[in-house]
Parts: sequence; C-alpha cells; structure tokens
Amino acid sequence: MGELSVKNEPIDILVQGPISKDATSGWLCVEMRNSAEIFGTWMPVKISGSIDGVAFDATLLPLGNGNHMIPIRASLRKQIHKDLGDEVSIHILRRF
Repeated sequence: MGELSVKNEPIDILVQGPISKDATSGWLCVEMRNSAEIFGTWMPVKISGSIDGVAFDATLLPLGNGNHMIPIRASLRKQIHKDLGDEVSIHILRRF
C-alpha cells in the first residue's frame, strides 16, 4: 500500500481584486483567474498566505471555468475592514 503524497510547497502568488458574491453559493470571495492552469488542477486547492497583511488559510474552490474562488470569511473581512465590492490584495505563500 502506497503512502499518500501531500503537497506542501512554498509559492509566491499575488492576487488582487474586488470581493464579490459567488452566484452559486452566495459566499463572499475573490476570483482567481487562470488558477487551474497555475495550480495544475480543477479541484480544490488548500493554501495559506495573507490578505491585506493578515495571515489566513483557505481552500480555493473551483468555479468550473478554469478559475477558483478564494472564500473570504466574515471574521477575516472584519479584521481587514473590507466587505463586498472592496479591493483586496491576497499573497499566497504556501500550497498544501
């Protein structure tokens, strides 16, 4: 029986954009364009990094068009004083 391989890769990706509302789930998120190509998968991707300088962990969720959404929880939005429509800067530092 083989071992499960878990990626734990340092990366350096900057994503900037507005917080929007996902049409399907209603979650507030930032859409990362061309992420399926960048990460080599159309599946969920676990990451860590910072948003407007505040550390966070998230699971990027595929949108089915080659892009992923980065969900932004209410507690994190409160910390960074941002909400729907506001621009944020996301620095992805690690992929799990």
